[in-house]
Amino acid sequence: MNIMIVGGGLLGRKTAETLDELGHDVVLIDSSTENLAQLSPDFSGVTSVGFPMDIKSLRSAGIEGCDAVAVATPDDNLNITVGQIAKNFFGVPKVIARISDPYRENIFERFGLQTVCPTNMAGDKLVTALTSPWQSRQVTFGTTTITLLVFPVERRFVGHTTADLELHPGDGLFGVIKDDGTFVLKEAHKEILLEAGDSLVCSRKID
Repeated sequence: MNIMIVGGGLLGRKTAETLDELGHDVVLIDSSTENLAQLSPDFSGVTSVGFPMDIKSLRSAGIEGCDAVAVATPDDNLNITVGQIAKNFFGVPKVIARISDPYRENIFERFGLQTVCPTNMAGDKLVTALTSPWQSRQVTFGTTTITLLVFPVERRFVGHTTADLELHPGDGLFGVIKDDGTFVLKEAHKEILLEAGDSLVCSRKID
């Protein structure tokens, strides 16, 4: 795939380097030459210096030939603006925007942008690590990685079924680990009764 990463901070550089290692054609654009200079010496992709919101800079970096764009600057407002430009002006098929503020995630989604919220992901992982004996796992299918996340069932859902759950946007329910350690696979059209001590196993696509 031809993929553009907008934003050369820690997250942008890590994403670009990983995609490059996987064999994708990657271009990383950032306004700071210092950020771009911190890329791994093994990075074989293309770098471009330019302001992310400038249409000429994006076009010069090759956005018109991209299959996907990830906007990963630290600025949520900039990310949503650049994401809209990539999706609506340049017609990029897949646009993903980083969002730091989890309370603004719905705003991004109303604009039709897929989001990744490091705050939510880190928070979920901390809660799981603190409260559950079960660890999350990652499974890779080709170039797609799925994380299986384990969450304790919230008290408000005890006594309800899985039909009443409010999952994180983009998550899918894989199954339930019962208090005695038994795993119950979630089947279509069949709900699971949630009891105290149960844990949810949810799937989340991360790339």
